[in-house]
Amino acid sequence: MSLRNCGSLCKADIGQTVQVRGWVNRRRDHGGVIFVDLRDRSGLVQVTFSQAIEAAAHSRANELRSEFVIALSGRVIARTPENINPAMATGEIEIEGQELTLLNTARTPPISVADEQEVDEAIRLRYRYLDLRRDKLQKNLILRSNITRRVREYLYEQDFLEIETPLLTRSTPEGARDYLVPSRVKPGRFYALPQSPQLFKQLLMVAGYEKYFQIAKCFRDEDLRADRQPEFTQIDIEQSFADEKAIMTLVNGLLARILPLIGKTYPAQVPEISYADALNFYGSDAPDLRFDLRLIDISEIAAQSELKDFREVVDRGGIVKAINVKKADGRLSRRELDAYKDFVGKFGAKGLAWITIRENELNSPIAKFFTQAQLDAIIQKTGGEVGDILLFVADTRKVVHDALGRLRCLIARDLQLYTPQEFKFCWVVRFPLFEQNAEGKLTSVHHPFTKPLDDKFDEHTLAAAYDIVLNGVELGGGSLRIYRAEEQQKVFAALGIGAEEAREKFGFLLEAFQYGAPPHGGVALGLDRLVMLLSGAESIRDVIAFPKTKSAECLLTEAPSVVALEQLQELGLKSSEPA
Repeated sequence: MSLRNCGSLCKADIGQTVQVRGWVNRRRDHGGVIFVDLRDRSGLVQVTFSQAIEAAAHSRANELRSEFVIALSGRVIARTPENINPAMATGEIEIEGQELTLLNTARTPPISVADEQEVDEAIRLRYRYLDLRRDKLQKNLILRSNITRRVREYLYEQDFLEIETPLLTRSTPEGARDYLVPSRVKPGRFYALPQSPQLFKQLLMVAGYEKYFQIAKCFRDEDLRADRQPEFTQIDIEQSFADEKAIMTLVNGLLARILPLIGKTYPAQVPEISYADALNFYGSDAPDLRFDLRLIDISEIAAQSELKDFREVVDRGGIVKAINVKKADGRLSRRELDAYKDFVGKFGAKGLAWITIRENELNSPIAKFFTQAQLDAIIQKTGGEVGDILLFVADTRKVVHDALGRLRCLIARDLQLYTPQEFKFCWVVRFPLFEQNAEGKLTSVHHPFTKPLDDKFDEHTLAAAYDIVLNGVELGGGSLRIYRAEEQQKVFAALGIGAEEAREKFGFLLEAFQYGAPPHGGVALGLDRLVMLLSGAESIRDVIAFPKTKSAECLLTEAPSVVALEQLQELGLKSSEPA
């Protein structure tokens, strides 16, 4: 008699006596026969307890309820043809129960494990250990585990070393707020939890470990959303003596190893799009290529029109762009167009103009402000045909790209211009090194350790940086790194980080660069996002075992929590909350 997993049993086991253990998924009493669907991580198997065959086991099975934990033994038998269940992997067989042991009872759960019914997320997170029993989440976490295993196997094959870096480190500016940890032995001083292992992995390159990787925990104290958590996991990679192509080829190979886990094939050729073209054509540095709907610049034509709103925008240095929604006449109503106008307003656009191309006429409130030649030019430039609807936004470059970039994705979803199962990857390359913030100061687009492609060190400087994008979501990004102290100091200076501040915060890195630092680069892929996209989950909370809420709370453990006054006093801290 062998111990087996529930989901592993099949026709080849017919006639064998087996032992199985697990949770009661469902129980059905048909009088003389009680049917139990038994569940473990591997799947379900049906067990029958017949009063005529084994009266004692049948009697004990009468006491079973959902989520009771049991162990049993019995003979594997074939189901009759009319009772075969094709929806179950074990649907051709069942176990004829002979012995039954009740290992533990269970209260009626607040979440139905057997049925994938909608449950309020607060309840799911409060009883996460029950939610995790459900089939969908189990499949997600099993996929996550399998992806992580493939990552390790692939990188070991490529001669990478897995090296852990510290979780207690010093605070460094990386674009988000740090989680701080007070030091008991150094009162008034704080560790920071790492936003990434960036500096340590560069130091590992200096130390001569030419190929490093880590499945790294990272922490950022920032506002949350569907694809963001205060603690997250990234596949962190760094390599010495590598150029951009080498890093991108490595990632392509890694994804090619992962995709078969979900029955997909990674494309042999992945398009590369410059950052400038991604913004110009798609309004986003993470373009969704499953559909076209490109942004088309008509600023030159708009500047000659009588439409004051368009003309004044161009005169102020702004732009006018359009998207052509093919064959949308009759599919998009006036009410939907008005809703799209409200939608783009969320991103700063002051309006949304439209032209519907019909046989022998243009239906539009703005057509009267253009000459026929100008209208012909717009239609020609946008590739307009009968049945198309042209949508326009006029504003600053940023507002136009934000508004139309998001609108194209919304329209594609509303009109079902792609299938959700379709995967389109691309690399976005040649990012700017800097961008200006609201105060007009330069900030890093990625981080201050990214290698510039020229020595101008201004807002026009490009970076040796690259992002891998899937279906409009950034899976990860990386860059070649600065590895000479003098170049790093120039970048710090451009960012307003003076020599004294640079020595205080990054002196250890600058010093390390003076001891023979090799050229190096790397990449970090968001493991949570990757699993979310590959599993089809709507949120990364569905691919993390114990996630936080949107307000960074753990409803299961009630963290963050108040700590004892004595703990605060040990750390030299005072609480702003009343005792």
